Amino acid sequence: MSASPNGTVLLAHSYFLSYDPKQVGKMKPYPPLATLITASVLRERGHDVRLFDAMLSDGVEEFIRLVADLRPSAVGIFEDNFNFLTKMCTVRMREAALTMIEAARSVGARVALNGSDASDRPALYLAAGADAIVVGEVEETAAELFAAWAADRDAPLDGIHGLVLPATGGLAETRRTPPRVRTRELDALPFPAVDLVDAERYRAAWTGAHGRLSWNMVTSRGCPYRCNWCAKPIFGSLYAQRSPATVASELQHLRETVAPDHIWFADDIFGLTAPWIEGFAREVTARGARTPFMMQSRANLMTPATVAALREAGAEEVWLGVESGSQRILDAMDKGTRVEQVRTATRALKAHGIRGCWFIQLGYLGEDWDDILLTRDLIRDEQPDDIGVSVSYPLPGTGFYEIVKRQLGDKRNWDDSGDLSMMFAGTFDTGFYREVRDLLHAEVEGYRGGRALDPALDLRWDELDGRQAHHRRAPRDEAVGVA
Repeated sequence: MSASPNGTVLLAHSYFLSYDPKQVGKMKPYPPLATLITASVLRERGHDVRLFDAMLSDGVEEFIRLVADLRPSAVGIFEDNFNFLTKMCTVRMREAALTMIEAARSVGARVALNGSDASDRPALYLAAGADAIVVGEVEETAAELFAAWAADRDAPLDGIHGLVLPATGGLAETRRTPPRVRTRELDALPFPAVDLVDAERYRAAWTGAHGRLSWNMVTSRGCPYRCNWCAKPIFGSLYAQRSPATVASELQHLRETVAPDHIWFADDIFGLTAPWIEGFAREVTARGARTPFMMQSRANLMTPATVAALREAGAEEVWLGVESGSQRILDAMDKGTRVEQVRTATRALKAHGIRGCWFIQLGYLGEDWDDILLTRDLIRDEQPDDIGVSVSYPLPGTGFYEIVKRQLGDKRNWDDSGDLSMMFAGTFDTGFYREVRDLLHAEVEGYRGGRALDPALDLRWDELDGRQAHHRRAPRDEAVGVA
């Protein structure tokens, strides 16, 4: 295979499912949505675009072979900024991205990156050989960048907004161009270039593990809420939303091309209001495109009208950012929700036949044993259909990070999504939170199928209670980086 006369643009991302044991066990792979939207924009501008999809790849060696064969003129390693797994900035995926930069440079390609980790640590990626880091939304910046390189691979880039570039001299490691204004006209963006993806490989993975194919879509960007631990390096707090008609049209297009059985709406917050969701329900019904879906939201948004609209639109499962059963901890997080709202929301979802699932966060500053028990008891009382458990994870750009950054040691990112290491001086050590996680999952497994509470669980909680002192964190200089 040879490059086109005008030069080939190879788009890629560095999330290799095979490098994340926890996610391999779950086997819920999704194609790189943000990368595919960018591919469509570049195609509209006349570029010959190819894709390397790391998600189901065997490893980075496959990318190395591809660039050696294709010899693209430019490579964009653009992460799927809608997938929470890439937002975690794990060490294993960072290492993959750095290797990919080296491979691309070895064939003479210009290299650009976009993603949470590259935005947080641009100097690291530039030092590895990247020519430019795209910060913020990627589509328009990438289009201007690749157009400049197509015209002259040595073109000056300082006139392109939204870039971090290598320093030209002096003490600074990098230089930045003016920030790019975020787009509010999301309906103007083309649909993702799903034809670049091996849909049948995804279908085989999903149906083998779950009996049906799930696919990803997005209806909005950003989140207007201000939880102080939530990193927003790409889309920020400005909430922009597509029209219900445009989203329904994309869903119809997907049904005609990929034919998924289920949709994951990867928005930070899907719908936001009952009128938008009601409009979406009408649009999908008019097109005969109603499809079961899963989405994320907040307990305070689950009003009776919103839950009814979700049911009409096809919602099958709603994940709520519950975080804690302790109001004291929710307030410390600037979460903006009340424990009673969690109860009301979960009951309303169940009453409408929608699975109510919770994200739980352990280890936030000030959380103690009594707060953990409040979380356990809330789970026992309301019996969410599923939970996802993590520990507080300091990421640059958050208020939480600013509070704990002096406590951070050399380990500032998890190795993979199942790491769960405590990287600041929380109340307990990593091993303790892993045991709490396992017990919380056991609670959920225990009541599934209408079973009564297993008395053995209480004994396990009592036993862990008795070992609190052993697991409390040592002084700061001994406590960081617990493996």
